[in-house]
Amino acid sequence: MLLRNLNPRMGVLLLFIAAAGILRILGEGHVTPFSNISPIGAMALFSGAYFSNSWKSYLFPLLTLFISDVVVQQLFYPEFANGGLLYQGWAWTYCGFAAMVLAGQLIIKKVNIGNIVVAAAAGAFAHWLITDFGVWLAGCTDPATGELYTKDAAGLLRCYAMAVPYMKFMFIGNLVYGVIFFGGFELIQRRFAALAK
Repeated sequence: MLLRNLNPRMGVLLLFIAAAGILRILGEGHVTPFSNISPIGAMALFSGAYFSNSWKSYLFPLLTLFISDVVVQQLFYPEFANGGLLYQGWAWTYCGFAAMVLAGQLIIKKVNIGNIVVAAAAGAFAHWLITDFGVWLAGCTDPATGELYTKDAAGLLRCYAMAVPYMKFMFIGNLVYGVIFFGGFELIQRRFAALAK
């Protein structure tokens, strides 16, 4: 009876989400040569585009991000955990990540390369705006000067400018892993009719 109720589409989508979490951990552990190019943004876009229930499109990737964050933080960067499970400013990162899921929902109504590129750029841009606003608001240090970002427009712009390379890597990760995730699922879906909506 239980096997009859299993949704194979949901199972395959969750496998893609889990693979993104594992790849992210391996990248942070420098097991792969792509530590600066993360699959998490593509995972958010993928979830937004494919999960038909809005709550699932947010829950599954956010849960995967949380689990991978805890593993990465505890294994590779425990000095930044401040005795907790996550790093300072994690809430801003999660808001930026949720914005990427929303980009997948709004932009990738039809899976094609153009929509993936637009969503990858929009997602990276939204993530950059939200997370680095949080960095500035938290009173973090400018890595170039060693001084705190000033609490004015100049300090905020400086914070955003210093984070442009990270946004670039997020965009590249969104594109590279986006092509793999979306292309892979579309190929599997064509091969197995049960995976279609």
